[in-house]
Amino acid sequence: MTASSSAAPIRAAIVGYGNLGRSVQKVIETQPDLELYGIFSRRDSLDTDAPVYNVADIAEHKGKIDVLYLCLGSATDIPEQAPALAEMFTTVDTYDNHRDIPRHREVMDAAAKANNNVAVVSTGWDPGMFSLNRVYAQAVLPTYQQHTFWGPGLSQGHSDALRRIPGVKSAVQYTLPNEKALDLARAGEAGDLTGKQAHVRQCWVVADEADHSAIENAIRTMPDYFVGYEVEVHFIDQATFDQDHAGMPHGGHVITYGDIAGSEHTVEYSLKLGSNPDFTAAVQVAFGRAAHRLTQDGKFGAYTVLEVAPYLLSPQPLDELIAKNV
Repeated sequence: MTASSSAAPIRAAIVGYGNLGRSVQKVIETQPDLELYGIFSRRDSLDTDAPVYNVADIAEHKGKIDVLYLCLGSATDIPEQAPALAEMFTTVDTYDNHRDIPRHREVMDAAAKANNNVAVVSTGWDPGMFSLNRVYAQAVLPTYQQHTFWGPGLSQGHSDALRRIPGVKSAVQYTLPNEKALDLARAGEAGDLTGKQAHVRQCWVVADEADHSAIENAIRTMPDYFVGYEVEVHFIDQATFDQDHAGMPHGGHVITYGDIAGSEHTVEYSLKLGSNPDFTAAVQVAFGRAAHRLTQDGKFGAYTVLEVAPYLLSPQPLDELIAKNV
């Protein structure tokens, strides 16, 4: 018996149909209390059996959608499009520009409140699940050292930077946590360890052998992406690339070390994700359920994951969650 088994299903829609949008569709189709209203896109046709609508006409669907999942890019799409969408619908996004999240939350709060909607911002795993763990661990350990490690996982932005180098035919870049840095963090000895010291950039590249030297030099000297990091560059053939590097795994660790009156403690939260977009979508969909419930309760405005009670994410009734998990 789910929390919404006797109620109408939550009408969910998607804006954007890249990797994340496709994953959100898959997750919605597994939920007991959600139904897919449709997908909004700038493209005329999509490879899906779901209803497809032109995003330019989205205002015509106001009042017909309970929660709108914004599966858009953080670089420009979400800052440019999300506020207008939050004025019309209750929304959930995965905005991941950490430094800009306070500004994004403020803008979305004003947009959502203007028309009695809810906007849950910056869901996913980081920001998202990692954000929750950082705050929980900081709250219970009065003195602490805390470090976040990303990977092993494919970095889409860095992979794109590799593919833009002249001569590169195919390429991916994985971020790997430095094992020595992990051990130091677990022992409370990492101190002011920087992100560059804590991670390795591993590159797998397909290119003609005559170009290898120039490509490797371009990688190692690329500012903002690889300079200052420990970098591995591996050249492989296209068949190996297609066989071994088609997936999108990711994950990481949040490690918090602290003491309480002389006793030492380590809190570690880790994720090992077979598919970055699938897991991100699963988190986004769960927060969509919470967004709908907040809207029903008249609690309008923008929320981060830190402000949403855990029970609102689950299709199970609160009493059942308490009985099984507390």
